[in-house]
Amino acid sequence: MLSRTASSLYWLGRYIERADFFARLIEATVRFDVMSSRPAGEVAWSSALAVTDTEADFATSGGALTQTDVVRFLTVDTSHPGSLIRCLDRARNNAKAVRTALSREAWTAINRSWLVFENRDQIGDTQATLRLVESVKNETRGFEGAVHQMLRNQSHWFIRLGQAVERADNTARLLDVKYHILLPEGEVVGGVVDRDQWTTILQVVSAVTAYRWLYSDGLTPANVIDLLIASRELPRSLVASAEITVDILGLLAERTGSHGEADRMARMRASRLVKTRSGEVIASGLHQYLQAFIRENGQLHEAIGRQFRFG
Repeated sequence: MLSRTASSLYWLGRYIERADFFARLIEATVRFDVMSSRPAGEVAWSSALAVTDTEADFATSGGALTQTDVVRFLTVDTSHPGSLIRCLDRARNNAKAVRTALSREAWTAINRSWLVFENRDQIGDTQATLRLVESVKNETRGFEGAVHQMLRNQSHWFIRLGQAVERADNTARLLDVKYHILLPEGEVVGGVVDRDQWTTILQVVSAVTAYRWLYSDGLTPANVIDLLIASRELPRSLVASAEITVDILGLLAERTGSHGEADRMARMRASRLVKTRSGEVIASGLHQYLQAFIRENGQLHEAIGRQFRFG
C-alpha cells in the first residue's frame, strides 16, 4: 500500500471518530445546560470549547459563551478546523482519495454524514441542535459498522488505527477538563452540579449503563476515573484504546513488515495502563497524568507517521 493511501485511511479514521465525539459532546452539553436541575450556562459551554481545544479560535470569533454561539461555532463554522463540518469535510476528502479501498457502505455513510451539513449555516433551537447531532451520530455509527464489515486488510486496520489514537486523545481531554474546569466556584464536590457533570462525562462516552453494571456503590469521581482510564471492558477507556492500538500495529507489522518505534511505544503504554489504579493517579495528580498521556499520544501519532512514511 502506498504511504499516502495509508495516511488518508488513518486520517479518515481520526476525523470520523472526532466528528462522532464532537456530536456526543455537544448533545451532552446541551442536555447538561438546558435540561439539568441547575443549568450550567457559560461554564458548560466554556468546558466544551476546552475539550475540543478551540478556546483561542472562539475568542477571536467574537461570540458569546451561550448555547447558540458555541453550538454554531462547533458545528457549522468553517473558519476554524475544530467544527463538525470541517471534520466531516476532511474525512470525506480523505475518503475520496482512497475511494476504491472502501466498501460501498463505508463511502455512503461518510457521504451522508457530510450531506447533513449541505447548505446549512445556522442551527436553530435546542431541538434542532439535538436532531442535527443525532443525525451525525447515526451516520458515524453507520460508518463504524461498515468498517467492521470490510475485509480485514490494511485498509481496515489503518482506519481503525486512526480511530483508536483519536479516541484515546478525546477521552483524556474530556476527563482532564472535567477535573479542572467544570465545577463552578462555590459548588461542593459531590453536590448536585458535580453529580450532573460526572453523569454528562459518562453520557459523552456512552458509559452510563456500563458504569451501573461495573460499580454498585453509586456515582463517585474515583470510579468514573477508574472506568475511563483502566477499564478494559469499556471501548472508549484509555487502556482499551491503547490495547487496540497495539493489536492493530501488530497486524500491520505482519502484513507490511513495518515494525518499529510506534510498536514499542504502543506496547509500553498499554503495559503501563493495565497496571494503573485510579487512586494512585488521583494521589499523584490527575491533571498531570492526563496531560502526560495526551503528549504521549501525540508522540505515538507522530511515530506512526514516521513508521509508515505518511509524509
